[in-house]
Amino acid sequence: MDSQSKTDWKWLFKMAWRDSRRSKSRLFLFISSIIIGIAALVAINSFSDNLKDDINSQAKELLGADLELGSNDSTFNYGLVDTLAHEVSYENSFASMVFFPKNQESRLVDVRALEGNFPYYGKIETAPADAETTFRDGERKALVDQSVMIQFDMEVGDSIRIGLVNFKIEGSLISSPSQSLGATLVAPAVYIPLKYLDDTELIQRGSRVYYRRFYKFTDPPEGFDIEAQIREDSDTLRIQDISSETIEERKEETGETFDDLADFLNLVAFVALLLGCVGVASAVHIYIKDKIRSVAILRCLGASGKDTFLIYLIQIGAAGFIGSFLGALAGTFIQTILPKVFGEFLPVEVNIALSWPSILGGLLTGIFVSILFALAPLVSVRKTSPLITLRGIEADNNALKDKLKWLIYIGILLFVVVFAFIQIGSIGDSVVFTLFIAFSFGFLALVARFSMWLVKRFFPASWSYIWRQSLANLYRPNNQTSVLIASIGLGTALITTLYFIQALLISQVEITTDNDRPNLMVFDIQSHQVEELTELTRSYDLPVLQQVPVVTMRIESINGLTLEDVVSDTTEDNRRRSSPYRREWRVTYRDSLIESEKIVRGEITKPNSNLDELPQVSLEDEYAKRNKIEIGDTIVWNVQGVPISTTLGSTREIDWERVQTNFLGLFPSGVLEQAPQFHVLITRVKDVEEGALFQREVVKNYPNVSVIDVGLILNTLDNILSKISFVIRFMALFSILTGLLVLVSSVILSKFQRIKESVLLRTMGASKRQIFSINSLEYFFLGSLASLSGIILSLLASWGLAYFTFNSTFIPDLLPIVLVYISITSITILIGLANSRGIVSKPPLEVLRSEIQ
Repeated sequence: MDSQSKTDWKWLFKMAWRDSRRSKSRLFLFISSIIIGIAALVAINSFSDNLKDDINSQAKELLGADLELGSNDSTFNYGLVDTLAHEVSYENSFASMVFFPKNQESRLVDVRALEGNFPYYGKIETAPADAETTFRDGERKALVDQSVMIQFDMEVGDSIRIGLVNFKIEGSLISSPSQSLGATLVAPAVYIPLKYLDDTELIQRGSRVYYRRFYKFTDPPEGFDIEAQIREDSDTLRIQDISSETIEERKEETGETFDDLADFLNLVAFVALLLGCVGVASAVHIYIKDKIRSVAILRCLGASGKDTFLIYLIQIGAAGFIGSFLGALAGTFIQTILPKVFGEFLPVEVNIALSWPSILGGLLTGIFVSILFALAPLVSVRKTSPLITLRGIEADNNALKDKLKWLIYIGILLFVVVFAFIQIGSIGDSVVFTLFIAFSFGFLALVARFSMWLVKRFFPASWSYIWRQSLANLYRPNNQTSVLIASIGLGTALITTLYFIQALLISQVEITTDNDRPNLMVFDIQSHQVEELTELTRSYDLPVLQQVPVVTMRIESINGLTLEDVVSDTTEDNRRRSSPYRREWRVTYRDSLIESEKIVRGEITKPNSNLDELPQVSLEDEYAKRNKIEIGDTIVWNVQGVPISTTLGSTREIDWERVQTNFLGLFPSGVLEQAPQFHVLITRVKDVEEGALFQREVVKNYPNVSVIDVGLILNTLDNILSKISFVIRFMALFSILTGLLVLVSSVILSKFQRIKESVLLRTMGASKRQIFSINSLEYFFLGSLASLSGIILSLLASWGLAYFTFNSTFIPDLLPIVLVYISITSITILIGLANSRGIVSKPPLEVLRSEIQ
């Protein structure tokens, strides 16, 4: 073909097809690097699109009403709703113990006393399905959370006792619009009719009850927008301590919750695709090296460097299209599995539908990354000399001087930044991620170069031939050291980092107790019951580890500024400082610190008999800083109608992870003793049986008192964590499979670099055992260098993520590190040896004919 003539595309496609027929197995490995990454991308993006659509379409069912209002004050009133035609339902909720007469057990639950037809949209899901309706027929019936039913072996028709009233279990509660996973962890829900709440005699002075009202507007005025009205009245509602939620707000809140899940899924897809890109680059690098002789022959026949480049670009583009198409098909199938994997954590029922934007996006992304990451090794064919047909080897000494390659590298970096931004949504995080990837490649290249220099410089000439030959293979022409260390090392780094971060996230939500820490908390104890319950505790030979009074109050003013003053100030700084006024404070009083506290600023003061001096309180340090409350500021508290003036005397650092009573606010003794209060008693039981007996006695004699069994919470949490761990590991499987495919394809393709050498060794009389030993040692060195380098990078990345992103301390576990090293190195050796079987089991001439031609 005349190199000066116009490009003959028909000839180029024909040559690309003819050449690819001899390289189907190698191109398949190239394709496999793309399939899983694109499958993950399409599956996750399709699933995300379907979930967002379903959240939007099922928004009313998420809230169950047009408007939800709530307050700690049963007499709260929002005048606007009285001017509109509406239906209303009432729900009074509080934490309490329930007793199961069937098995003499008890459990802390969230009692929800309901009156009305709530939910107006959607339904309370129960088993049997009609229990949602029949439990409202006016009888003493209850709906009990399904986890409690299973835990205590309860059945529909059994009874439970709440306070002084026995209720028949009408059905098992599966889900309701106002129920969340976090709430059910400590106190699962139990619904009862509101008309029987007073009969339980659980609501007493000082009881903590939250009052909700659910509204459905039956005939709203034309153009009425409840969202806009609530925003307009938000300051008034805050001053009156009325919380509100509309359908749009619930939809946004659910979407934000899903955003965290989407970020994790996008990260998984991005890592899988990035690993696939590494596989593409390494596969094409080795593939093109093997094709250099064919390129030189084409050049001898008159093909230009441009023509030979286009021939292989057509091959790579076609392979990328096939891989992307298969990946999109696989992703479309996988998205049907994801709702089952995430089922218990999804707020809505997800309807599976084809997301054509996700499928098309995955297809185009796959083709683009196939070509982009293949270009760097591919452009080298432009300058292939026809003399290669005679010389047999071409040194790539001018690779770094090729400006086009540098442009491609810059393009790859820009692609990683842009794609990371699309997936993660933060330009800063995207740049940091890209810089770390670039650093990783540089580090791995440096390890490869240094290893080759080290072996060459201090070559052990006195060692046996097998050891010398395997070490020499690391630096001799056509070595695979740099390619395998880069591809396997980066794959190891990404997969190991994913594992470390998974372990870190799970460990952050684990609650641990040792033999000395409390595991049982008794609260809502009235003052006249303290002595009796203390004696009861000791009668069971249980230690009273803490006995703490708790007083409920609100902040009236800080330095003379009331909530009205703060809300009326339109500056953003002052509006943020309204938080201390809006919260209901639960504080205690004592004159010393406990083991979970330490002073940061100021000091804890002793009781002062000087009536002219205001009592000095202590706040949690971070809370005081966030709300700009300084030492010496005057704080007036409203203690159930009685104002008490204080000053801020100190701030404390609090370890909230300890299982004990910790308080944002701490008063000195001599101030709150006469205020209405309840008490908390903390103890430790030796085993489940002892705890159950004690709880049974408490509930039987003191129905108003509640007990939190930390051991029970741990068991429930462990079940939830095991499900979360399964989800994380299932999604990480995409990255792990892609990483393994990259490793396999890199090692398999690298066999073609060693065929001539192995044949030459056999021709010179080397035995099969010697060749196997040489290859085993070579792949052992490569696998060890790659896995250790990847582990070092993963440790660095995990520490950075833990410190800067999760505000946690990263302490690596040695066992996973050892297992990763052994696994990656073993897989590298095994695949390398599997490659050698075809070389050593056939005559040299047959190998040359089948592999080298």
